[in-house]
Amino acid sequence: MGISFNASSLLNGNGIDVQSVVNAILSPENSSLSALQNQQTDLSSQAGLLAGFNNNLSSLAAAVTALADPNGPLAYLTASSSQPSILTASAQTTAIPGTHQIVVSTLATTGTVYTDPLAGGADISILPTNVTSGDIQLQIGGVSGVTKDIPITAGSNDTLNTLASYINTQGWGVTASVVSDANGSRLAIYSQASGIPGALAITNNTTILNFEAPVGGTNATLTVDGVPLSSATNTITGAIPGVTLNLVGAAPATPVQINIGPDATQAAAAITSFVTAYNAVIGNLNTQFTVDPSTNTEGPLGGDSALRSLQASLLNDAAYSIPGNSGLVNLASLGINQNNDGTLTIDNTQLNNTFTTNPGAFQNFFQNVSTTGFANNFSSDLTNLTDPVNGILNLDIAANTTEQQGLATQITNLQDNITTQQAALTLQYEQVNATLEAFPSLLQEVTAELAALNGLGSTTSTTPSTSSNTTPTTGTATGG
Repeated sequence: MGISFNASSLLNGNGIDVQSVVNAILSPENSSLSALQNQQTDLSSQAGLLAGFNNNLSSLAAAVTALADPNGPLAYLTASSSQPSILTASAQTTAIPGTHQIVVSTLATTGTVYTDPLAGGADISILPTNVTSGDIQLQIGGVSGVTKDIPITAGSNDTLNTLASYINTQGWGVTASVVSDANGSRLAIYSQASGIPGALAITNNTTILNFEAPVGGTNATLTVDGVPLSSATNTITGAIPGVTLNLVGAAPATPVQINIGPDATQAAAAITSFVTAYNAVIGNLNTQFTVDPSTNTEGPLGGDSALRSLQASLLNDAAYSIPGNSGLVNLASLGINQNNDGTLTIDNTQLNNTFTTNPGAFQNFFQNVSTTGFANNFSSDLTNLTDPVNGILNLDIAANTTEQQGLATQITNLQDNITTQQAALTLQYEQVNATLEAFPSLLQEVTAELAALNGLGSTTSTTPSTSSNTTPTTGTATGG
């Protein structure tokens, strides 16, 4: 870039536009700075995209790990009941598929003991007239349970309200309350445990209270495949290995059938999570490699060879197959089909039929003891791809970070250099401008001196011109 001036215009005292001259001289450096800053912006944008890809890849790794887990969703079992209003059940992975018949005769109940109502209310003394102390003994846990002594003292716990409060502070596994109606108030004591451990009884009473016969505190009774069982709770484990039974209602004349088998719902959910995560990665990769017809360019990472390598690796993993396995050898045989763009689509009907028909082969396709299943292979590959240090995207991100740091240093150094040059050039051209502005006056002085030498000093008079260099209209710098 060249800088030129109109020489004839510089002699009128207006001088030059210093700022324009300095900017023109520094134009190449400023252009270089803008180029570096644009590179930095591009790298920052690419870093954000790479981080997004890494997150998507981590989500895919988690979904594949679930499919490779021998105790994961593909191994989950479900227990269905023919009479959910009587009995429900849940199965763990240790359960054995099969069918069981259960009859629920009675439910486990909590124990309750209560008094007849006192017409005088909850705040009158329960001690006999002129008696200052009494005693109640509460048995908890049936005939072989423990007996708790409740000493009654006048003015302390000798009313229904104060007695209930006293019992509740003892930590005996019971709750006492005062129940009031049109007949008066009564004390009710409830066990916090069900079955025989929660059976309650009053074994001694020297107060005016009259306790009714206790109720509840009985075990659940049932038969499992004809075997009689008793349980202190309505949640039963151990009756069927790996299965928890939840008793809901008693129906001694109604057999309930429990079917234990593979959980198709959990398997389908795990497959859906995998396909969703896989499509997110492949879809984003496709976005980067698709040419925009309006600009004829790819995405910001279209030229990233690491992403090309990642795409090839994932597509190869999705095409993985195993031999034999009752024909379930690849994703398509299960009902998971690959589209033209590399993404996957689930045929839910085929997937469900395949799983329910042969759940063992279905699981074996994804995982097996020799770790050669689809998910085993995919998981191993993703472990390498997502390695914190050597993972393909983490290496790419590290290189991007290094390049950004290098650019930041270059930008800082160039900015400092431009600032230094600008200060020096401004000072230099301000001096030049001052000289040019003073030129008319200097010329007048020289002309006067020459005239004096020629004998014209006493007869010739001139008027010095005055500079008005505020915003010069001539003599400005031009770049060419």
